[in-house]
Amino acid sequence: MYINGEWCSSEKNFAVHNPASGEVIGEVPDASLEQVHQGIDAAVAALPAWSGATAYERAAVLHRAHALMMERQKSLAELMTREQGKPLKAAMNEVKYAADFLQWFGEEAKRVYGETIPSARSDQRFLVQKQAVGVVAAITPWNYPISMLTRKLGPALAAGCTAVLKPAEATPLCARAVFEVLHDAGLPAGVANLVTVSDPKPVGELFCTHPEIRKLTFTGSTAVGKHLAQAAAPQLKRVSMELGGHAPFIVFDDADPVHAAKGVSLVKFLNTGQACISPNRIFVQRGILEPFLATLESRVAKLQAGDGMDPTNSIGPLINEAAIAKVDRQVQDAVSQGATLHTGGSRLIDDGLDRGCFYAATLLSGVNPQMVIYREETFGPVAAVIPFDNEQDVVAMANDTDYGLAAYIYTQNLSRALRTFEQLNFGIIGINDINPTSAAAPFGGMKESGLGREGAREGIEEYLETKLAGLSI
Repeated sequence: MYINGEWCSSEKNFAVHNPASGEVIGEVPDASLEQVHQGIDAAVAALPAWSGATAYERAAVLHRAHALMMERQKSLAELMTREQGKPLKAAMNEVKYAADFLQWFGEEAKRVYGETIPSARSDQRFLVQKQAVGVVAAITPWNYPISMLTRKLGPALAAGCTAVLKPAEATPLCARAVFEVLHDAGLPAGVANLVTVSDPKPVGELFCTHPEIRKLTFTGSTAVGKHLAQAAAPQLKRVSMELGGHAPFIVFDDADPVHAAKGVSLVKFLNTGQACISPNRIFVQRGILEPFLATLESRVAKLQAGDGMDPTNSIGPLINEAAIAKVDRQVQDAVSQGATLHTGGSRLIDDGLDRGCFYAATLLSGVNPQMVIYREETFGPVAAVIPFDNEQDVVAMANDTDYGLAAYIYTQNLSRALRTFEQLNFGIIGINDINPTSAAAPFGGMKESGLGREGAREGIEEYLETKLAGLSI
């Protein structure tokens, strides 16, 4: 662990496993609640000096961290592939994405502007200033174990906040590597602290109830996010939540079905489908359904699962046995209710894959609203195709969910694209674009997909308070 600028051990450790092989690849300290308190205390003590530093001083640390992360891109990516499972190429891309947040918010630190406001009184002036919200508690997920840290720590540190971070128990080694970058970049002691635990529940409760923590930022499931928000509510603690998704991918009949199917195959199976913006419900207008399915089936059948260190493998393992069980339950339910299984549909156990958590890339068609997969986020390598007849119907079907994170539209009609964009109740919408994300763009959802935004100038606002001075002259 990393507390008050020093690496710390604990009375006991817990093991970290490679989901592709099941082997133990390392151990990390299993923090006591007393040690978590120490991390919070360090952040509290460091807050005055860090928030009082100039924006240029804070930016310099973030820019040095950006440079170090890019220097270590390959070693960080290899660690991520061993710990989380994604193919090495995807891990390399994630490290670059993670570094982008450090660079972007290093610049945004210098652009935290105030304003003056005219008063109706001639002897009065108003001055508005933005300042750090205070100590931030961050809880990050396993599916993007490096970029989700910098997407939270980048704006928090840029704003002048100090932080305590608890990473997912499945991927603490990546978190440790990120804190090594921050340490080597010269981050002052106590400004960011890392606590690793095997049981996240007590730490989450402490983060929600500790009076010195003024902001909680969380990425994870909607169920856990709701629980944390409820626990933080009695103190009116500020929260930002990036939660689950159930993204629709709409392909209109004026789109090129082959091009659209290629797009779906790339984004659906990204990170083995373990991404909150992964499309779950693929709506295809009936007129192009056959050529779309033919192309998608061909591409899905060619996806090779295996250890991400092997460049011939295009998808990696699921994170654990529970993930395998959830995906298979959805697939079997759909098939039992009449869905057509085109390819995949089972756990992979041949050629040594039984040692890991591998599920075949799967394509289903004929999916309907009575099936579990239509309603429940999959978080796995299953493409579920649903036919539709007209624009009005598909917008209603796409919006028929409690989630509202990401959506995708494929069409060559500009009017239809804009019309559908405005009607869809989702925070991020890709129009003929399967990667509508960037450090410079706001990321977040509507409805039960979360609160607040990460990235862009909105990202740093989440860590700032607005303070007003009224001056009588």
